[in-house]
Amino acid sequence: MSDEGERFHTGARKLRTWLLMAGAMFGAVLALSLSMLFSWGPAEVAGGTGGGAADTAARREAFRSPPGSCLTWDRPDAGDAKLIGCEAPHRFEVIGLVNVADRFPPDVPSPDLSQWRQIAEERCTKMAGDYLHKPLDPFGKLSVGVLYPSAEEWDDGDRELRCGLQWAAPGGQLQLITGPASAQEQSNIWKVGTCLALAGKTVGDPIECTKPHAYEIVGELDLTSKFPDEFPEPDEQKTWLDTECNRLVEDYTGGLDLGAEKLILTWDTREKASWEAGSTKVNCKVGAKLEDGSGLAPVTGSIHKDAKSEAPPGQAPMHGEHPAPPPAQGPPPSQPGE
Repeated sequence: MSDEGERFHTGARKLRTWLLMAGAMFGAVLALSLSMLFSWGPAEVAGGTGGGAADTAARREAFRSPPGSCLTWDRPDAGDAKLIGCEAPHRFEVIGLVNVADRFPPDVPSPDLSQWRQIAEERCTKMAGDYLHKPLDPFGKLSVGVLYPSAEEWDDGDRELRCGLQWAAPGGQLQLITGPASAQEQSNIWKVGTCLALAGKTVGDPIECTKPHAYEIVGELDLTSKFPDEFPEPDEQKTWLDTECNRLVEDYTGGLDLGAEKLILTWDTREKASWEAGSTKVNCKVGAKLEDGSGLAPVTGSIHKDAKSEAPPGQAPMHGEHPAPPPAQGPPPSQPGE
């Protein structure tokens, strides 16, 4: 039986807000709570590459779209952004427009990232609940995003923002959503069989299970199957999940001895705010700890009973490894809003 539930979380327990403006240097972005930046300025200003006039026109149309519109793109700088029907896979759904001219008249410099974050939380968060016709789970699958003017557009007097909803993985990568936001399951769960990358000592974005990763998702449970009426306290959740996740991992692996493989079984629990927003589903997952307990160790290869080893001939597949923790590199940069 495991006592490791929620030892290492897959994301910060706070309302996540993402600021979008194209062409940002991702090295700088990562130090700022993994905010991803996209704007609707000209492609040559925003750092877009290729595509010509047609792509530029499609991108402008996408970044000036009305509420209810869905946008998608493939390039990291969103230089190929385009409007698409919300029933198709997409990365962003516009939920409303905000004009900040009352706070930022002409000749006032554009806000910095921390100011944009504050504006987004003040102006977009309530809008999300109104748009969904139900509470936005502050720890759930969907998070608030903002499209805001580029420096050139700002200098020309543009003060209009587009609030939106999106699905960001723990490492910040935007995931594809199919269907309108109002129809989405808000529980922050992953499909069984998904592996999540190891980012330092914690959890990153989805990755192939053949590569070193932090967790493999081995099960999905709905807390309402045990607690149909009232929110269960965390200890009640953990007691039930300990039993049920052990049952699911036994079936998923075909009876693999996790201890012998230096692996641990863990699971998610739900906060009351998530429960009240309708998020009642959780994942069971398997990972490994560093020997000093300071974080997660890399796991390579799937533990599914039907998985074929991807290890080189003559070499056993790696499961839980216990390398020494990385050398100390000083405190991480401060993160806005934490």
